[in-house]
Amino acid sequence: MAHGAIENTGVLTLIDDCWNRIGTRGDGSCPKLAEHSRCLNCPVFEQAAARLLDRPVDDAELAQSAMATPNAQSREHTASTRETPDAGDAVETATESALVFRIADEWLGLPTAALRQVDDIRPIHSLPHRRNRVVLGLVNIRGALTVAASLGELLHLDRTAVSGKYTSSNGYARMLVAAHRGEPVAFPVDEVEGVVRFAASALLPVPTTLAHAGASHARGVLAWRDRSVGLLDTDRVFESLARSLR
Repeated sequence: MAHGAIENTGVLTLIDDCWNRIGTRGDGSCPKLAEHSRCLNCPVFEQAAARLLDRPVDDAELAQSAMATPNAQSREHTASTRETPDAGDAVETATESALVFRIADEWLGLPTAALRQVDDIRPIHSLPHRRNRVVLGLVNIRGALTVAASLGELLHLDRTAVSGKYTSSNGYARMLVAAHRGEPVAFPVDEVEGVVRFAASALLPVPTTLAHAGASHARGVLAWRDRSVGLLDTDRVFESLARSLR
C-alpha cells in the first residue's frame, strides 16, 4: 500500500492517500466509491484529514520557528542602521516589511517573517462534517497537503459588500502560504499588491470605530498609496486560527 509521508524534524506522519491512487483523483477502482460517490464523503478521507490536522510538531521545530521572527527582525534592524551613528536615530530608521493584499474591500498587511510563498489559486478540498467556516479544507501546495483557512471569516469581513472598482480584479486572486510557530496554512486572497517597508513609528492606532474582528487582530494601520492598510498581528491571527482548528 502506498503512503504519502509528511515529515517534520523528528516527526513522521504516514497517510494513505488512497484518493490519489484508487479514488476520484486516481483510477476510480475503490469499492467504497459505490457507497460514497466521492472521496470527500468517505470516512477514510475524513480520518486522513484529521490525522493531518492533529499531527504533532516536535520541540526542535517549535524552537526554530520561535527564533525565526526575532532573527529576521534583528537582520532588518542591523541593515537599516548600519550607517546610522546615533542610537536614537537608529530606532527611527529601523524598518519592518509586510506583504499587502486585499480581501473584499479591506487592505491588509502580513509581516513577511511569517510569509512562506505566494502561489496561484488552487482547488480546495473540503473536509466532511467540519462546520467551522474558518477552515476551508485541504489544498495541495507543491505536493504537500496544507490546511486552507479563510482570513475573511476569521476577521469577520463582509465579502458581499465589495466595491465596484474591485469586481473586475478576480484574475489577481492568489494563495498566501504562511507559518508561525507551527505548520504552514494557506490563505486565499482576492489581490496581492506587493511588499511595503515601514518604520514602526509610521504605524497609526487602530480606529476605535472598527467593529469587525480585524481590530483585535491588527497591530495598527499604515497609510500607503492612498490606502489604509491594516497590519495584522501574527501572534493573534495564528492563535485564533489554532482555536478554529480544534
